[in-house]
Amino acid sequence: MDDPSPQTIHLKDYAPSDYLIDTVSLDVNLHPTATRVRSRLALRPNPDAAAKPDTLVLDGEALQLDELRLNAGKLTPSDYELTDSTLTIPNLPDGPFELEIVTYCNPEANKALSGLYRSRDIFCTQCEAQGFRRITYFLDRPDVLARYTTRLQADKKIAPVLLANGNLVETGKNSNSGTHYAVWEDPHPKPSYLFAMVGGALICVADKFTTMSGREVDLLIYVEPGEEDRCAWAVESLKRSMKWDEERFGREYDLDVFMIVAVSDFNMGAMENKGLNVFNDKLILARPETATDADYAAIEAVIGHEYFHNWTGNRVTCRDWFQLCLKEGLTVYRDQEFTSDLRSRPVARINDVRLLKTHQFPEDSGPLAHPVRPDSYIEINNFYTATVYEKGAELCRMIETMVGRDRFRAATDLYFERHDGDAATVEDFISCIAEATGMDMDQFMLWYNQAGTPEVVASLTYCAKEKVAELSLSQVTPATPGQTRKQPLHMPIKLGLLGQNGDDLPLQFESGEQISDGLIHLRDAKQTFRFANIPSPPVPSLLRGFSAPIKLTSQLSERDLEFLMANDSDLFNRWQAGQNFALRVLTVATADIRNGSEPASVSAFIGALAATLRDKSLEPAYRAEVLKLPSESDIAREIGKDVDPDAIHKARDWLRAEVSRELHGELEELYQTNAVPGPYSPEAEDTGKRALRNAALALLAASGDDSEVTRVSAHYESAANMTDKIAALGVLTHTEGRAREAAFNDFYEQWKNDHLVIDKWFVLQAMSSLPDAHERVKELTAHPLFSMKTPNKVRALLGAFANMNPIGFCHADGAGFRLVADAVLEIDAFNPQVSARLLGAFKSWRMLESARQSKAKSELKRVASHDNLSRDLYEIVTKTLD
Repeated sequence: MDDPSPQTIHLKDYAPSDYLIDTVSLDVNLHPTATRVRSRLALRPNPDAAAKPDTLVLDGEALQLDELRLNAGKLTPSDYELTDSTLTIPNLPDGPFELEIVTYCNPEANKALSGLYRSRDIFCTQCEAQGFRRITYFLDRPDVLARYTTRLQADKKIAPVLLANGNLVETGKNSNSGTHYAVWEDPHPKPSYLFAMVGGALICVADKFTTMSGREVDLLIYVEPGEEDRCAWAVESLKRSMKWDEERFGREYDLDVFMIVAVSDFNMGAMENKGLNVFNDKLILARPETATDADYAAIEAVIGHEYFHNWTGNRVTCRDWFQLCLKEGLTVYRDQEFTSDLRSRPVARINDVRLLKTHQFPEDSGPLAHPVRPDSYIEINNFYTATVYEKGAELCRMIETMVGRDRFRAATDLYFERHDGDAATVEDFISCIAEATGMDMDQFMLWYNQAGTPEVVASLTYCAKEKVAELSLSQVTPATPGQTRKQPLHMPIKLGLLGQNGDDLPLQFESGEQISDGLIHLRDAKQTFRFANIPSPPVPSLLRGFSAPIKLTSQLSERDLEFLMANDSDLFNRWQAGQNFALRVLTVATADIRNGSEPASVSAFIGALAATLRDKSLEPAYRAEVLKLPSESDIAREIGKDVDPDAIHKARDWLRAEVSRELHGELEELYQTNAVPGPYSPEAEDTGKRALRNAALALLAASGDDSEVTRVSAHYESAANMTDKIAALGVLTHTEGRAREAAFNDFYEQWKNDHLVIDKWFVLQAMSSLPDAHERVKELTAHPLFSMKTPNKVRALLGAFANMNPIGFCHADGAGFRLVADAVLEIDAFNPQVSARLLGAFKSWRMLESARQSKAKSELKRVASHDNLSRDLYEIVTKTLD
């Protein structure tokens, strides 16, 4: 690798910066290959530093230093030390001083997409986590907050629009040069990772929002010319976000303008730079004929997420990168609540938990396991993970569950008031929770510091004589890398006990204490709860709403699961009962198939499923979720070891075919009655009907009948929106024959000139379960519309293949592993963030059966032995192998 002995950074070694920066004045002359940056920094010694400093060490990468001045005096090379990553200046004054630095960088050559780079001729920046050091030498750490003034200058022909953080204070033309300039001033102190600047030929879509105090804010979304008609939903989503944050959390926007810029080349989904968000354009641009319902929902959620960062991340930022969960976990929780309030709360919760179990649970049980607040890292870019984001959000949700919504709001109000303008820690946040609510949070802090998914075993006994139901719970958290001994955690467990008629029974402890909210607290390794006045043996509904991110094992019979599927008042648990029932069927079927025998009858499960589908009191979006059987990854995770992806795939196909045949009439009715007439709408009601109709279509086709393939082809041809087209292609991609080829060729010809829509064409082929999928994916890497240097294309083809096609990626001959490993090594040479994330697909390789394990390990070793690995990739591959 580049650094033969990469340094591990530890939380315990944190120390405040020796110096602080009060103001930053940037003068940037944008040029495709030689951008000149003059920075003027007003610095002073940090009174909180461990010792009185006299030497300043600034971070810098891929920069050419042109000039350096200290208090206006020019420094010579003998006055400082310059390395590939630092600029060190000794013998500094005791008090405040000014440093002026002139550097050059090459945006066109920056294919790492960190710092200042060009995307389709647009200058843009990505500074989180450590990209600002690729723009100028700086104290590039989140606990150094400064006020920024940015002057941008460029040739007006190549960059007629010039944007930066804050409010626009001046514009003008430079005489006789064809260049122009714009000056932006941000009144709020911020860390360098929130800096942004953009320059290019962009079109502005404008609107306004009036805040709760009556201020008028300009809303400006900048896109490439020709994309203006795809911004309406993004504008609407932004206005909804601003209104929701005022109503739910009392947070008002604080600048005169809120800007979003959509770019095509972006390592992440979006970035919350203060007042100037930069977005991957797939999360901004949408029309019914180009974007699916899922795209519309993602745009709404991500715009909300980035806007909510204005307070949870920007106004209150994190002291160091170990506190990343402080801004990301809390903001994910807020965007989840935003979606729940605007759409269907049960469906939103199902989707959030599905995401957590699919991505975070395997992370927590594998070699890449780490606490929500990591205690060490080699490369911080590797910790933008499901654990930090999704599990971090679950911790915030548990806190609100324990203290209640009103007291949680009081605690966040205190947090914002006390730490506005601060770089805070997890302890600061938890301290505000404890102070505002009076709850002891000491044990709960373990959730932030202890890795792994806790496993809880529940058993319920009933004494008819005493009319007492006794619930016994025991918890254990398995060992994870670096943490072999775990302590018991404080878990909020929401529950209900259902009587024989399916109603919830009143809950009361033997002591007489009423449990009106169904919430109990598990704090010990083993704990027993006795409920009085229970007239007959109840059926327990445990972990309602998924009140804690744990793996729950209970003694529920198939009859109990069937009962819960029909009666549970908690709709999340009603859905979960169906998933658990299906997983029992599928794990047994997988074992049968591996043993060469036929799977047994599943009439009980199918009957319970049918009853739910017939319940028209349930919204269509919810019934659509019920129709989705556990994924192949869900089944593999349930089996846990010696996993055979082929057997799992066959078992799931078998069950889908059984459901298709047994419930043909119900599925036919759902398909026919949930067509949505009239103009397209992305709102929840129409989205739910399309979801249910398309779920029925997929299951009807699972029968394998030629007539159903014909139906799917007709569905594609008659589709009036992208949602229905993609639903049809999602079925056809697993089907051999002319219908598949005709539809995919038609889609390509129609959309080959739209770089976003064509990504869907790549994704669907990468997900194909056909035997030659890995060969098709390899061929597509040479397609003229594919580029390894475009992150969206890599995610669409290789990311989808590695993460969403288990039988292709885990092909028995190892070709899938080899294909992804080859791509990882190629990409690592210019974009370490993307390469490291792609290699993360190997995180569960030890669960596989021995032959596949051996092939996966061989590819990982090949990657690890490669010369000049980036720090990002080195950390992931070594941990994955350890």
